[in-house]
Amino acid sequence: MRVATYNVEWFNNLFDDNGNLLDDGEWSARYDVTRTDQLSSLGIVFTAMDADAVMIIEAPDQNGKRSTVSALENFANTMGLRANRAIVGFENHTQQEIALLYDPTTLTPRHDPQGEATGKKGSADAPRFDGVFRLDLDVDAAPELINFSKPPLELAIETAKGNTFRMIGVHAKSKAPHGASTPEEVLRLSIANRRKQLAQCIWLRQRVEAHLDAGDPMIVLGDFNDGPGLDEYEELFGHSGVEIVLGLNQEDTSKRLFDPHARQAIKGSHAAAPPVTARFYLSHEKRYLSALLDYVMVSCDLAAMEPVWRIWHPFDDPECYRNQDLCQALLTASDHFPVTMDIDL
Repeated sequence: MRVATYNVEWFNNLFDDNGNLLDDGEWSARYDVTRTDQLSSLGIVFTAMDADAVMIIEAPDQNGKRSTVSALENFANTMGLRANRAIVGFENHTQQEIALLYDPTTLTPRHDPQGEATGKKGSADAPRFDGVFRLDLDVDAAPELINFSKPPLELAIETAKGNTFRMIGVHAKSKAPHGASTPEEVLRLSIANRRKQLAQCIWLRQRVEAHLDAGDPMIVLGDFNDGPGLDEYEELFGHSGVEIVLGLNQEDTSKRLFDPHARQAIKGSHAAAPPVTARFYLSHEKRYLSALLDYVMVSCDLAAMEPVWRIWHPFDDPECYRNQDLCQALLTASDHFPVTMDIDL
């Protein structure tokens, strides 16, 4: 079975309100890319991946007028994908949903949110992800109220072989200081965003520990907007959000999650370039910034099955680089690249 996570930049802009593909020459939300070019590139990438399940980050919008499921299933059927069914959890207000596109012949997912629903006062004990989490972020004895602008997608999954496991799709808070115009505002917003991102990861880790205590096999995957050694604020707070979710401070190693790319980044080898999953153009510096933001983390019982991970990077992955059409499609489709994991489930 192949499980993937893929952040598709502004997927929503490629569909009309009825979920039909806008396959035309108008501009997409990606710079200098038409909707036709982005759609055809996404078709090439999804076809090449041929995954049983793809956790799509920034999936098409879900609201009173638009349906994430309709849009994704129309896309899958148009592209001839075997992963042609979709499921979504709590809708959000960002036009960037979290959804799973899957092959119904190999697995059956069910939206199964855990935790108690909360009011505005929230809870400090892993509330439901569409609720409010109470956590003292600045050590002033006054807990802040944290929420997810994009609530994680919690799924209970059964495979065609009868195996069951939990899956959580994540799009954690971005740390970028959007809207800041002075160095002081950049610093203030960067620290505030980092605190919120860490709080979301603490909340997520509480849920992970509850499942591990119950003996549930787990896959946690998506865009964490964070990673070991990614920026200078990690030194200020002592660790990254990714390290929190992985549970690297746990003495009981059976309660940790595993991702080989995170492990490589944490070790910080100077012998090779670190793995990266995203590539952004910095217009003011006229160069590209690469970062490791996307992960597929698994519990120890699944890690023991020796799964195989792969970042579909157009330049770093030899097969992607040798395939000219796929290489160009990966660059055109999104500013993130898919991460896949092959495992016998």
